[in-house]
Amino acid sequence: MAVSSSASGALDQAGADLSAHHDPRLYNKDLAPTFAAQRTWGTYNYIALWFSMSMEVTTYMLASSLIAGGMNWKQAILTILLGNLIVLVPMLLNAHAGAKYGIPFPVFVRASFGTRGANLPAMLRAFVACGWFGIQSWLGGQAIAAMIAVLWPATAHMPSVLWASFLGFWLLNMYVVWRGVESIRFLQSFSAPFMLVMSLTLLFWMLHKAGGFGPMLSAPSHFHTTGSFLRFFFPSLTAMVGYWATLSLNIPDFTRYAKSQDSQIVGQAFGLPVAMVLYSFIGIACTSASVTIFGEAIWSPITLLGRFHQPLAAMLALVALLIATLNVNIGANVVSPSNDFSNLAPGLISFRTGGLITGLLGLAMMPWKLMSSFGSYIFGWLIGYSGLLGPVAGIMVADYFLIRGTKLDTVSLYRRGGPYEYTRGFNPRALVALGAGVVVALIGLAVPSLRFLYDYAWFVGFFVAAASYYGLMLLSPPAHAELSVVTQSNFQE
Repeated sequence: MAVSSSASGALDQAGADLSAHHDPRLYNKDLAPTFAAQRTWGTYNYIALWFSMSMEVTTYMLASSLIAGGMNWKQAILTILLGNLIVLVPMLLNAHAGAKYGIPFPVFVRASFGTRGANLPAMLRAFVACGWFGIQSWLGGQAIAAMIAVLWPATAHMPSVLWASFLGFWLLNMYVVWRGVESIRFLQSFSAPFMLVMSLTLLFWMLHKAGGFGPMLSAPSHFHTTGSFLRFFFPSLTAMVGYWATLSLNIPDFTRYAKSQDSQIVGQAFGLPVAMVLYSFIGIACTSASVTIFGEAIWSPITLLGRFHQPLAAMLALVALLIATLNVNIGANVVSPSNDFSNLAPGLISFRTGGLITGLLGLAMMPWKLMSSFGSYIFGWLIGYSGLLGPVAGIMVADYFLIRGTKLDTVSLYRRGGPYEYTRGFNPRALVALGAGVVVALIGLAVPSLRFLYDYAWFVGFFVAAASYYGLMLLSPPAHAELSVVTQSNFQE
C-alpha cells in the first residue's frame, strides 16, 4: 500500500530529528533514512531493475554453462526457475526493512551485528561486489574489443586493444557512479525495453541459423542416470541461488526508495523470476543451437557472435550486451559496496568515493582469472562466495522477523550506546553464528568426505547461521536491549 500523508510527515520528521541527533561516526547523507519525497520507485521501476540486471552477459553465461555442463534445455530451465524462486524468498524478506524504514543494507545489518560489527558483513558483501564489478568490466571490455574487431578484423588478435577496451569501459562505469544513484534509475528504465527487443532479435537470429526450434533445442542431456544428473544439479542449483546472494543482502539499498511495500513486492516477485527465465532461455537456446551449428557448446555470447560474419547484426548484439553490462555493473555491483565503504567512515567516505574504491578493488581482483572457464565460474566463484553470504542472510532474516518482529529503533541505528551497541559495538552472538555458518558451508573444500556440504553452501550456511543466531539470542539475550520494541519509525504497515 502507498505511504499516507501522515506517514510521509512522520518520515520527514524522523529524518529531521535524526539529522540533528546522531553519531557522526555512523551517519552521513548517503546512509540516512530516505525522506518521503525520495520514495519515487514504483512497481515498474523494480520490474525494470530486474530485467535490466538479469539481461546481461553473466546471466547468459550462467544459463549456457548448464548446457555446456551436460543438461538439456528443459533441465536447465527448471534449474534456473527453481533457483530464482528460492532466492526470491530471502530477497523479499530483507527488502521489507528497506521499504519500511528507508535504511540501506549497512545500517540495517547494525541491528543484528552491532553498530561496529556491521562492518564485517558489509565488507564481505563489498568484497564479493568488487569481484563482480571486475568481472562485468572485463566482459564489457571484451564486448567493446569484439565490436572493434567487427569493424577492423586485424585487431582481433591484439591484446592491447582488449586491455584498452577494458580500461575504457571501467572509466565509463566510474563516470556513471560520479553522476549518482538517480542516473541508475534512468538507465534501467530506458534500457529494459531495449534489451528485451535486442535479446529476442539475437534469439531469432540463432533460430534462423539453426533451422528452427527443433534443431535449435536438440542438444540432448549427457546424464544417463538419475544419480549423475543429481550430482550436477544440486551444485548448479546452489550456484543459481548464489548468483543473486549478493542482492538478497543489499536489496534494502533499492527498496528504501520504494513508494510502498506493495510496489517493491509485486515488482520483484514478477521481475526476478520472469526476467531470469526469459533471458536464461535465450542463453540456453543459443548455446544449444551452437552445438548444432558449430559442433560444440559455446557458452560465451561474445565468442559466439565472433563466429558469424554479419557485421551489422554482430554490432547491434554487442551494443546490447554492452548496455546491459553497464546497467548491472552499476546497479548490482556499485550501489551496495559504495554504501558499505561509506559505512566504515561516514565522515570521510561518500557514495562517490566508495564507488571509486569499488572500481579500484575490482581491477585488483584480476577478473580475467575468475572467468577462465565455466567450471571455475559455477563451482568456484558462485558456490564459493555463497558460503560467505548465505550465513549473513540467515542472521539478518532471523533477527528481523523472529527476534524483533520487524520492529526497529531507527534512531538508535545511528547512535552508539543504544540497544544495538551490544558489547562495544559488536554482537558476539552474530559473530559466532556467522563463523559457524561459514565453516560448515565451506568445510567441504578441505575435507573431501564433506564435499556435499560445499555443494549446498548457501543453504547450509543460511540455516546453520540462522538457527545458531536464534538460539544464542534466546539463550543469552543482550542485557540492555528489548528485542520487540515498537518504534517511532513504524510508519508503513
